Amino acid sequence: MHRMDELPEYAERVLAVAELIPAGRVMTYGDVAEWLDEGGPRQVGRVMALYGGAVPWWRVVRADGLLLPGHERDALAHYRAEGTPLREPGRAAGGRMPRIAMARARWDGGGDVTPPTTPRT
Repeated sequence: MHRMDELPEYAERVLAVAELIPAGRVMTYGDVAEWLDEGGPRQVGRVMALYGGAVPWWRVVRADGLLLPGHERDALAHYRAEGTPLREPGRAAGGRMPRIAMARARWDGGGDVTPPTTPRT
């Protein structure tokens, strides 16, 4: 069992990835797991649900671009402030929330960034 101020190593790594995602960009739960070469979308989702409040949680998303249920309005405010590409719902959607435009918003972790291998300090 872990102390409250001590996170499991995998959680540390997932949260470190969330902190690396640039403003206005997103990675899916599966993208994060693939980038770390460990776990899967469900494990990443669990880490984000338990520990993600202190990192830019809105940048780790579902692959279909739907906003996180129960946190749609908070996430949408972040996306709009950061300029994250969105797909507004059509008239037939009945006022539903927009989705993330995944083709334009998805970040591949490129650049000089490498996956974290040690816990954050």
